[in-house]
Amino acid sequence: MTGRCVDEPKIEMVKPAMSTPALLVLEDGTNLLGDAYGASGETLGEAVFTTGMTGYQETLTDPSYHRQIVVATAPHIGNTGWNDDDDESRQIWVAGYVVRDPARIPSNWRSTRPLDDELARQGIVGVSGLDTRALTRRLREHGSMRAGVFSGDALDEPGVLLRRVLDSPPMAGADLVGGVTTAESYVVAAEGPARFRVAALDLGIKSNTPRMLAARGIETHVLPATAGLDELLAVEPDGVFLSNGPGDPATAGHAVALTREVLGHRLPLFGICFGNQVLGRALGRGTYKMRYGHRGLNIPVVEHDTGRVAITSQNHGFAVEGESGERFDTDFGPAVVSHSCPNDGTVEGLTCLDAPAFSVQYHPEAAAGPHDAAPLFDRFCSLISESAR
Repeated sequence: MTGRCVDEPKIEMVKPAMSTPALLVLEDGTNLLGDAYGASGETLGEAVFTTGMTGYQETLTDPSYHRQIVVATAPHIGNTGWNDDDDESRQIWVAGYVVRDPARIPSNWRSTRPLDDELARQGIVGVSGLDTRALTRRLREHGSMRAGVFSGDALDEPGVLLRRVLDSPPMAGADLVGGVTTAESYVVAAEGPARFRVAALDLGIKSNTPRMLAARGIETHVLPATAGLDELLAVEPDGVFLSNGPGDPATAGHAVALTREVLGHRLPLFGICFGNQVLGRALGRGTYKMRYGHRGLNIPVVEHDTGRVAITSQNHGFAVEGESGERFDTDFGPAVVSHSCPNDGTVEGLTCLDAPAFSVQYHPEAAAGPHDAAPLFDRFCSLISESAR
């Protein structure tokens, strides 16, 4: 049987005659043999799992997945192929892709090509034919870990491949924002008359964020992650947005310092995902690496003021320190942990009580859904309106 989790390195080489073997190697010595999917070669990254049953194109093109080997728990991947409209950024960002049963033929009227063709075109090394749910259980029990996918000329003895994995850098301490941010500022116009102008700091922004803002009459100026306060203020923004992004928030010193300056100027601020962690650190909170993170389209979040529960899309392996509903002091007045996850109690949102700023750890802009959290963009608009009075 192929694709089996084992404690000791093992390769079972019984494969169909026409397949190209591919090996997934985890840092704990686990080897899983499958078939090459997408490009052949070698890739290294952090193995993580996502539970979403749809939206794989949005997942693959989400910059927050930079340098991660994504394991899809849904068994059938590629059924709807690939199209030219659903990309969330300029390229696929995952380091590698692990699936169980890839679609042989895509079936969707919007599809222009098969998923594996697009993976191969962009050089994304993947593996199929693995028991991805058994692999997910392993990652849940032992935590996300460094991994590699090897196929074609890169396939070697297990011990050699394991050494390559162990020599690769961990996600903790990884500064990845610079690799995904825009090189130059650009503007996304509002739909209809512009009500507000927002400066969005691109820490790994997804394309649907400016679209969601545009639909609410917001002209969005997307700035590189290296932008300073003068560059931000030159936009004459009515509000500031901190985007999602990859890596360890402990490395985001520039973004944290800029956020503190924005808070000092009392500009309305809204952050999501990595932006939530940046705001947390700007308010004096610590961040930590989670055991296996939250990745999927079905994660519940409780809003403590109302008791409402939203089903959210999430993709993060770090979190802000704090307790559900905790009130704490900051340099900008009191703040509160406004949202938390009932599954594990992790912080899912922060709100400043004196300064016009709030953030959430999830994705209200998730194009593939769910859309329970989309009204948070309306809350941002209300915050801007109130601050202008």
